[in-house]
Amino acid sequence: MLLLWVQNLYPNDIINSASLAGELQGINLGSLLPPKQVRLLEATFLFNEVASVKELMARALDLESQHWAQDVAPQRLNGHCHSELAIDIIQIISQGQIKAESITPDLGKQIQHMLLAELAAFLRSYQQAFEDFLERCKQLRNYRANVMANINNCLSFRISLEKWQAPQGLLGPLNELKSHGFDTLLQGLFWDLKPLFKRFTQTRWAASAQTLEEIVSTVETRLPEFSELRECFQEELMELVHLHLVKEYIVRLCKRRVVLKTAEQQQQLAGQVLANADVIQTFCTQSGSPATWLDHALPTLAEIIRLQDPSAIKIEVATYATWYPDFSKGHLSAILAIKGMSSSEVKSIRSILDVHTGAPEAAKALFSLIKVG
Repeated sequence: MLLLWVQNLYPNDIINSASLAGELQGINLGSLLPPKQVRLLEATFLFNEVASVKELMARALDLESQHWAQDVAPQRLNGHCHSELAIDIIQIISQGQIKAESITPDLGKQIQHMLLAELAAFLRSYQQAFEDFLERCKQLRNYRANVMANINNCLSFRISLEKWQAPQGLLGPLNELKSHGFDTLLQGLFWDLKPLFKRFTQTRWAASAQTLEEIVSTVETRLPEFSELRECFQEELMELVHLHLVKEYIVRLCKRRVVLKTAEQQQQLAGQVLANADVIQTFCTQSGSPATWLDHALPTLAEIIRLQDPSAIKIEVATYATWYPDFSKGHLSAILAIKGMSSSEVKSIRSILDVHTGAPEAAKALFSLIKVG
């Protein structure tokens, strides 16, 4: 209050008051306090305010963590699992910022950096508390609902961080929290899909259409379980499902034990892969997956299997490596093994991957998730 009076109300509302201008004319009024005293008061204010913000955020997280452990169901807002934690934290930070700015704009700038540092520490604590909850509370009735509520929290935090022009590094703990939350939600579905994908290598590929139909049906049946995520996170989760289907299909393709030596057999398999790729892409896109980056993953492998001319195969492989820079010689060898090519032909085709493709470093992982050999 003293700072507010000395630094704001007195110079702005008193000295510069229109109604007092006549009486104060010619009187050279200075500051109410010497600069050294003002700086000391400001330093004390900043220390106390940041400490208060830190305490309030810790208290909010502690209360929220107790609710998770006590199996308290999250609120529902517009059909989505909702937590007040993000709103509370954002308000605590905003109020600290407003309080400092009400004294002087410069003090507002000073506290902004300090509050963002405290927010970064809080988000790390939040992530750790959430990790503990994921590990310890799996048997609780409202476990999945609370996981979804915390994933939904990430949107409010992200919007505020962008508004405050905070460093991108602050998003790190939120991205980890969201990623581990998705892993938890999808664990059961992916476990159920595992024996279905195994059929691709246990049975003849001629039956692959029926197997894929069962896989798609299983996913479709489980999707309502994720409806209480906010729409943007439903899309992100569906992209993970899309990636999983494509990845597991490629895994099974790489594990084929039969060599198809005739062009006709290879064309038949390529046709099956292409048809299955279309089923996966159509289903995932219609279910909300935004993963257009996966569009070429299976069709181009089908084309590599279909082609007979090594030079044409090289062109396809070179193009493929620009889309998927983690496509390695090991993966290529596993696909070429299907074709029963000579070792010299395989070596020649593999050499195309020695050429630097200049692919963007931010390319998403696909083949780095697939072990071969």
